Amino acid sequence: MKHDDSSNRLTRRRFLLRGAATGAATAALAQLREARAAGVGAANPFAYSVSEFEVTDPALLKYREVRRFEVPGPEARRLTLLPGGSLLVAAGRRFVEMTAEGSTVREIAVNGAARCAAVAGDGTVYAGVQDHVEVFSAKGERLATWQTPGKRSWISGLAVGENEVFAADSGARLIWRHDRSGKATGRIGERDAARNVPGFVLPSPFLDVELAEDGLLRVNNPGRHRVEFYTPAGSLEFAWGEAGMAIDRFSGCCNPCNLALLGNGTVITCEKGLPRVKLHGTHGEFEGVVAGTESFPENAKTGAGDGPGTTNRASLDAVADATGRIHILDTVTRRVHVMEPKQPT
Repeated sequence: MKHDDSSNRLTRRRFLLRGAATGAATAALAQLREARAAGVGAANPFAYSVSEFEVTDPALLKYREVRRFEVPGPEARRLTLLPGGSLLVAAGRRFVEMTAEGSTVREIAVNGAARCAAVAGDGTVYAGVQDHVEVFSAKGERLATWQTPGKRSWISGLAVGENEVFAADSGARLIWRHDRSGKATGRIGERDAARNVPGFVLPSPFLDVELAEDGLLRVNNPGRHRVEFYTPAGSLEFAWGEAGMAIDRFSGCCNPCNLALLGNGTVITCEKGLPRVKLHGTHGEFEGVVAGTESFPENAKTGAGDGPGTTNRASLDAVADATGRIHILDTVTRRVHVMEPKQPT
């Protein structure tokens, strides 16, 4: 049998291209050696700089920081709001209730890594714990444990409605729909060309879900750099968002990483890598910045891979209370930044 070895022939064109590539590489190495010879700390001529995006235009900042406090213990991951106005923080293998001023009220131990929570109007706590959901009364009494149907589940977000609970499963790449007894009644977000659902792209385990007063779910699709709106039955109504470093877009490989909602329907988006928290109207119109990258220097360094060692992924999470204050959790420093709207001038 005759084999076509044309792919292995070194034609004149390939020779010239290879020579050009080699020459470019040699020149690049020479520049790098010159930079190193100039002294320790000389700039890398090939380094990709994002410094221009790390400072926020003051005119875009709609909030100011009024307080900050630290979550006790290791690995603070997510936070949510309790009916009385206190915060519930997923940290380590427990959930910590803290006042808005930063005092610890109580702790709820769980059987695994505490990852996220959602709280019903009656105070019932639905806690995302690694690959399952644990349910607690308002007093912290364990009521039930739900085993998710997914084989590789990683519960990363929860939302609760009047009769349903929605669990974002970044391992299975979908949103589970449950009734309040824990029975799975639907799957949302799976790729379905017939329904024009593209599927979630998750380079990292960040999938969040929020239920708005209009009855639609807001879900981040970080690999596609957008926010998607679903009905509880799983129909994709619309989506918005674009990739880019500019302040009105979503940066990096996979953002936004987490979501929150204001009472007027404004969507709060959190980004990692270039950590920043922003405001968007219902249809995606950029409304301003809650906190820019300069507010989270340690997080930015860790997200870039050159910060202090941590076993927790560098990210941000946010939740808004009834007064319009926004609480931002920095998972690297374990600090909660309390932000209030600026007074109009």
